[in-house]
Order: sequence, then structure tokens, then C-alpha cells
Amino acid sequence: MNGPRVVLASTSRYRAQLLSRLLPCFESCAPGTEETPGAGEKPADLALRLATAKARAVAGHWPDALIIGSDQVAARDGTLLGKPGDRDTARRQLKASSARTVSFHTAVCLLDTRKDPAGAYTALDITRVHFRALGTDEVERYLDREEPLDCAGSFKCEALGISLFERIECTDPTALVGLPLMALSRLLRDCGVPVP
Repeated sequence: MNGPRVVLASTSRYRAQLLSRLLPCFESCAPGTEETPGAGEKPADLALRLATAKARAVAGHWPDALIIGSDQVAARDGTLLGKPGDRDTARRQLKASSARTVSFHTAVCLLDTRKDPAGAYTALDITRVHFRALGTDEVERYLDREEPLDCAGSFKCEALGISLFERIECTDPTALVGLPLMALSRLLRDCGVPVP
């Protein structure tokens, strides 16, 4: 590969698919970071902290590379919404989001270990998803077809989940999937990687 080695500090298939739109060659590494929010930590602050922590956790193993960390925090009326993990939790999340707005705070951090291992370039995108009123049968049909148990907010906007919404307010549609490619493109260019 021409240019610096790039490492995605994630094993998320969604983030890897997104990053492959920008870069044909990169490596992935599990960061193994603790993701528990701090007391009173705001969603945007949490997303930025975790994105940076993921990149830093991987950086020590890659001393001559660009490290990309990313994290997404979903919140509804100040309540954090994690990945449901099971159908009952997904059902509760979707029912509680019916006719409401969920904000997704998606952060990206780029570390350039070639130059300044301590320096971090970061960006944050906020996407607001306005759910339509959802009937119980619609929630069950959706969960039957999609099984979004590993997605914050219990939906996949890039698939059938889009049918659950009235509208989405965003500046970067890729941020909702988990990696804000517009911001990342800018950060990569700042570090000398030609994109496109």
C-alpha cells in the first residue's frame, strides 16, 4: 500500500465496510476498551472520549501508522441507549422511541503515531432520528426481519430500519451507521493521505 499504514481500532463489520469506501487497504484491531459512561457524562463527551480511548489503546502496537478510533452514543431525552443485545431490550427501545427523537453522537479520532503519538485529531457528528409512531405489530415484524441486536437504538438505518422514521437530520449520512466518512476524509487529508 502506498502511504502510511492505517489501522481501524475496531472489529465492527459496519465500520470496516464504511472505511473500505475510502481506503482499499487497512488493518483492524480490537481495542478492548471499557465503554462504561462516567457519572453525568454527556453523550457527545462520551463518544469523543471513547473514540480517542479506542485509538490510543491500539496505538502502542502500531508505532508507525494512522490509527482510527470511532464510537457512537445514542440518547433519547438524556437517556443513553446502548446496543440491545437481546430481543426484549430491542423491543423496549423501539417502543420507547415511537414518535420521539433519538440523537446519535458519532465521534472519530485519528492518531498519527508517525509524528505525534500523543496528538489526536477528532471530529463529532450529531444525527437526529425522528421516529414515526410505531405499532406493536410493526416493531415485532421489524425485529423478525432485521434482528438489530448489535446496533445502538435497535435499528439498522442502512436496511429495513429506515422504514421506522419520519425523517433524519444529519450532515453526514454515514455517521448514523457508525463512522462519519466526511469528517474522517478531512482528518486523513490533514495527515497527508490523499482522499480521493
